[in-house]
Amino acid sequence: MSELDPDAAQAAIEHCYEQGWSDGLPLVPATRPLVDRFLATAPRPADEVIGVLPQLDRAVTVELAAINAAMAGCRPEYFPVVLAAWDALVRERSTGGGGWQSTSGPAPLIVVNGPVRDELGFNRTGGVFGPGFRANATVARAIGLIVRNVYGIHPHVLEQATQGLPGRWSICVAENEEESPWEPLSAEGGIPAGTSAVSATLLRTCEFVDNRHTGSAEQLLTDFADTISRTGAWIFRHASAGIVFCPEHAQLLAGAGFDRAQVRAWLAEHCGRTVDDLARVGKDGLGDNGVRHASGERPEGFDRLLPSADREHLLIAVAGARNAGISMVVRLFSGWSGAAVPVTARTLVGRSS
Repeated sequence: MSELDPDAAQAAIEHCYEQGWSDGLPLVPATRPLVDRFLATAPRPADEVIGVLPQLDRAVTVELAAINAAMAGCRPEYFPVVLAAWDALVRERSTGGGGWQSTSGPAPLIVVNGPVRDELGFNRTGGVFGPGFRANATVARAIGLIVRNVYGIHPHVLEQATQGLPGRWSICVAENEEESPWEPLSAEGGIPAGTSAVSATLLRTCEFVDNRHTGSAEQLLTDFADTISRTGAWIFRHASAGIVFCPEHAQLLAGAGFDRAQVRAWLAEHCGRTVDDLARVGKDGLGDNGVRHASGERPEGFDRLLPSADREHLLIAVAGARNAGISMVVRLFSGWSGAAVPVTARTLVGRSS
């Protein structure tokens, strides 16, 4: 092994900064041999187009995705998961329109299921929304670098985020299937349980619900309904949301007889504010395009936030440790496709943390 040259490494990192490729953190220089190792893990042609933004006349290819995954710090064996996450995001209506450039600066939520969680070391338990695990962190970062470097969507340039989200390119969680009382999220999305797969959509933000105070399923759901229904999150006539339940909350609900569909139905029935509540914050009217505005048409009575119990309006997953009753409400940017994408790889080897 040749002696490492820290000065050369620093120079390569600074070169990446100078080219404007970085999201603010140091990048791994994407050499030709390294990118070729990424491409070798995925049975797809390097020049295959996997994403297009017509309004910008820009397209993502497998090779461009591999370059950015390498710069993000992924290991080559993570690349099939990056491709599955990208494919899942491409299925979302919002990512083909203005989602990447929205004033809310939405964050991708990536949920990983199946054996690949253990094969590659994805965190699914304690601190699942936080840092510390290479696979979770770099797969999410790879998506952000693709958007930045291929689509050219940079802050202060094509990105229009008013404030943005601190976790915009860092939310990749593995589902805690082992402690979930329900089938894997990917199975609900059409992929057989036991198959490595990824689901993904765009979020506006995340909000925790800390409830370790009750053993009542309906009291617990009421707490979630209140969080989902807060007026600050209302922009349109209806909205979508999601919940990443901790195992403790999911098991409490399942023990009371609630499956995913029944949780959705309960919340669809109970999530909302009265029109008078909305009037106090100037959101009691609706324009022709369904955007809330005090001067628009005023509906009467209870104004539901979730229009129905359909999956696309309420994503439900399970992740985290079973050590406290703390779960996460996620604000979907728009509807969720409900689809999952299988991870297709030539090889899946190695483990990193």
